Amino acid sequence: MTEVPSPQLRISDQNRETALSALGEHMSAGRLDIDEYGERSARITAAKTRGELGEIFADLPAPHPRYEDVPQAAVVPPPEPAAAPAPKPSGAPDNWSPPQRFLAAIVPLAFIAAIALIATHTLAWPIIFVPIGLAVFGKSMWGHDWNHDQHHRDRRERHLRDRERRRELRDSYRREMGR
Repeated sequence: MTEVPSPQLRISDQNRETALSALGEHMSAGRLDIDEYGERSARITAAKTRGELGEIFADLPAPHPRYEDVPQAAVVPPPEPAAAPAPKPSGAPDNWSPPQRFLAAIVPLAFIAAIALIATHTLAWPIIFVPIGLAVFGKSMWGHDWNHDQHHRDRRERHLRDRERRRELRDSYRREMGR
């Protein structure tokens, strides 16, 4: 027999994110209209306990929010169809030419060597311009993304925008409830 956690247990931001994701699935399935989705998502962002989240999903079928401390045996996600692997972004290291790979490997090593040579007083401090020059050369040859993961930066920016939007929804809901 498994113990049912108390509805008074506080929830995390990850719990709120899974709840928002589940709510989005209900809206895309047509169970909620846009106004009800907005009202419920504001309540999710303002929720503090499992009980508050449970009330939001009381009249909806699965999916419901998941909690990270629930044993995996208790939460069985539906099987996902086998999908083809996602294509890698064009700036991924697998698509780099041999000169790009060489320069990407040598620049950090050149920085380490330059710092070591300066620290041991073997060479003067201008040696630091060698790795800087290599990095500038790489950027001029292959553009800005030769040593950056644009996909990661885009995903991070999207995450920060979404988090800010959820906070605004939460704050507006709290203002509404305070009136």
